[in-house]
Amino acid sequence: MVVDVGRRTFVYAVLLAALAGYVDAMGYITLGGFFVSFMSGNSTRMAVGAVDGHWHVAAVGAAVIGLFVLGVVLGSVLGRIVHARRRSVVMCLVAGLLVAAVTASAIGPRQVVIAALALAMGAENTVFERTGESSISLTYMTGTLVKLGQRIAAALTGGPRWEWVRFAGLWLGLVLGVAAGAAVHRGVGLAGLWAAVALALLLAVLFARDRLSAARDIPSIGP
Repeated sequence: MVVDVGRRTFVYAVLLAALAGYVDAMGYITLGGFFVSFMSGNSTRMAVGAVDGHWHVAAVGAAVIGLFVLGVVLGSVLGRIVHARRRSVVMCLVAGLLVAAVTASAIGPRQVVIAALALAMGAENTVFERTGESSISLTYMTGTLVKLGQRIAAALTGGPRWEWVRFAGLWLGLVLGVAAGAAVHRGVGLAGLWAAVALALLLAVLFARDRLSAARDIPSIGP
């Protein structure tokens, strides 16, 4: 869902969607068909695996879903603690978890890599949280595509002409991120996660800069 976002926030949202897609591609390839940011797909695989008696598949799906939810909890709690610094601090958390994942890919078991990636993607979804709810969906592309179709229908029937572009941009950002992640993984494997770390840190810096700029723009009240 996208609610009254400005142009700069929209650009950030597209970059975050691309980051989620990039990381998701890495996780998907590593896990052989499970996702670290797309929990609808994991829920389907978990349920089908349980019905078919494929308990390993069901367990992997359940574990990734649980870790993703835990990442959301961590991001939300941290955001409530730091308040105005939410966006930059949460992105630092995401970057730290991605560093843990890429480090574990070289020295640790695959389970640690996937756990860190799922936690990171859960936390990322709390960047735009408002009053306990995410105002922009970064990985829930089914909802985004529904909104895209609704906005196109509105444009065709006399509503806002270009509002659908924002939803198309979020979807396209995720898809391009997935394509980039898959291509990089083919070349350098999970070492490609360093690019995701760099983007997460860049976004943390940009969020911090925006907060400082906003604080300077607030007029002081003299005696």
